[in-house]
Amino acid sequence: MAADLHETAKALVADDKGILAADESSGTIEKRFDSIKLESTEENRRAYRDMLFTTPGLEEFVSGVILFDETLRQSSADGTPFAKLLSGKGIIPGIKVDTGAKELAGAPGEKVTEGLDGLRERLQEYRELGARFAKWRAVITIGDGIPSGYCISTNAHALARYAALCQEQGIVPIVEPEVLMDADNDIETCYWATSRTLHKVFKELWKQRVDLEGILLKPNMVLSGKGCATQASAEEVAEWTLKCFREHVPAAVPGIVFLSGGQSDQQASENLNAINSRGPQPWALSFSYGRALQAPAIKAWGGSADNVEAGQSFLALRARCNSAAVGGRYSAEMEELARSS
Repeated sequence: MAADLHETAKALVADDKGILAADESSGTIEKRFDSIKLESTEENRRAYRDMLFTTPGLEEFVSGVILFDETLRQSSADGTPFAKLLSGKGIIPGIKVDTGAKELAGAPGEKVTEGLDGLRERLQEYRELGARFAKWRAVITIGDGIPSGYCISTNAHALARYAALCQEQGIVPIVEPEVLMDADNDIETCYWATSRTLHKVFKELWKQRVDLEGILLKPNMVLSGKGCATQASAEEVAEWTLKCFREHVPAAVPGIVFLSGGQSDQQASENLNAINSRGPQPWALSFSYGRALQAPAIKAWGGSADNVEAGQSFLALRARCNSAAVGGRYSAEMEELARSS
């Protein structure tokens, strides 16, 4: 089983490809649909995901797709289950398994991710439905006196328990400790919060006997907070991010798939490109983007069957740009299609 885990983890970050995160919860997808004035019904959600997954040539740039529980059980318009449709294109199906971040008792302003109860049984079912990797997101907030060691430790412990259960079932765990960029902190503050978090996460993974060659890490880049008066450049983001990860991420981990974390579509590509332009690193450095891949696609689609090809063209563009960024080949000229459409 270990060999299969290693093979899947490597495949998810091979050939300059990355992961499409299409695992929005019911609340999040409703907000996305509100932006295009579309009701969030089960059929509309199915049609939207169908538009994404049937994008011609998506497999050239995307290695895996993270699905929501509902989506894993749904099918394309022709009746093909989504997991089978994706696998047929050479794209590995994945599944979000946490049940969301809730207030952490005794830690005002901080959260802990829930979903461990019954997880072993759910993972067994998800594997039968076709999932070969999973995702669990922990949320770390920067603020006055936070993140606390208590919050970091509690979330790191849960991430490691989740990862161990995944590997037991032959599923590659994506370990996602996200330090949020919502505050007004500078980039150095983000570096220290991310450093503390990664240090604790890998300590817990080791304690709980997780095979590091059979996981992927999905972290934030080291960025300035949204409210910071001085926003770090792409080169500064690359410098601080690589410093942090070289100090805390073991070389055994096959890949780091960054989350976009509130960055604009183009900023997420620019920063990923700057990181990958600094030469080879111990791990593959790719992407696991949700909104940064989907935002222009959902706007172009607008809920209309007449606009499926338009939505798909924007998804393909963003996937192509980010695949190029993995290889350090991205340029602003690649955005011309978006600007001229």
